[in-house]
Amino acid sequence: MEATAQAVPRPTGPDRPELPITTAPPIKRERRWSVVALCIVLAVICALTAAWAVNSASDRTRVLALARDVPAGQALTSADVTVADVSADAALSPLPATDKSSVVGKRTAVDLRKGGLLLASHLAPGSGLGDDQEQVGVQIKRGMAPAGTLAPGDKVKAVTTPAEGDDLPKTGGTAPESIDATVISVSRPDASGTVVVNLAVGTDEGPILATRAALNRVALVREPRSN
Repeated sequence: MEATAQAVPRPTGPDRPELPITTAPPIKRERRWSVVALCIVLAVICALTAAWAVNSASDRTRVLALARDVPAGQALTSADVTVADVSADAALSPLPATDKSSVVGKRTAVDLRKGGLLLASHLAPGSGLGDDQEQVGVQIKRGMAPAGTLAPGDKVKAVTTPAEGDDLPKTGGTAPESIDATVISVSRPDASGTVVVNLAVGTDEGPILATRAALNRVALVREPRSN
């Protein structure tokens, strides 16, 4: 005889759970507002970045820079000078790009390095040479010229120093031979303190000074700058 399954009665009463008709979660509007706020913030950041880029570009200026190394006393050529765009800075005063044609041919007062900005103080006044002058480079050892005071345009006397074995000049006696000259440029001192001073002298005195310089028999005396 087969057993028959009895139906389980459906619970009734207050403890019976009520099943919802749908299980879809309610829409959370707070999330949508957070996304909108994030988009607004990003848009503001992009706008500020664009404004900063435009202002930065407008603050840049075209100036002169060095395309290669140039030693002191050398005349600048067009190939030595290039144009660079830099941010405006009150602490710097580089020459504007429009001055390129006017600086070509001028001599440098100091050694210049590739990539540096070209300043007015880097150039010797004029070319340093007149129509009746020659340029002579004189190697000056430490103690044979005023230390650190020579500058382009200074008037100096290139004094002939005694040769080995010669008597030193006495005070009140005959003054040693000297040549009036103008400083064109002064190089940086080397490890021993020696510098090369380019001097402008008269055409009749250039060969004489060059000979004395080759014998290391030249000392420089700077004349008062008020003269």
